[in-house]
Amino acid sequence: QVQLVESGGGSVHTGGSLRLSCAASGYTDSKYLMAWFRQAPGKEREGVAAINSDGTTSYADSVKGRFTISQDNAKNTLDLEMNSLKLEDTAMYYCAADPTLTSVVIGKVDPSIFVYWGQGTQVSVFS
Repeated sequence: QVQLVESGGGSVHTGGSLRLSCAASGYTDSKYLMAWFRQAPGKEREGVAAINSDGTTSYADSVKGRFTISQDNAKNTLDLEMNSLKLEDTAMYYCAADPTLTSVVIGKVDPSIFVYWGQGTQVSVFS
């Protein structure tokens, strides 16, 4: 059974930084497509960043230049470095994985196509 566990959320001032991490277990295939999503209160879940199976990355327009996604296949972890945080980045952040997808445009993908999800970690940005 694949398990994804997020950590690293918290509260930070605007302009600050946070690093989220997702620990994956239960599978050994490093070709799973991994991604970060977020959901703010009253809003739909949206894609933030993804690492495709060929190693390329995809970012939502709202986070380009501020967020960086990275993956350590040896440790089975997926990280999201978030800099220059804005009030609108406040949301629950989720790690997701899929064994069949190979490439996504994260800003346009339907979250429901991802098979595995973590429980989420809260990020709150305040002024």
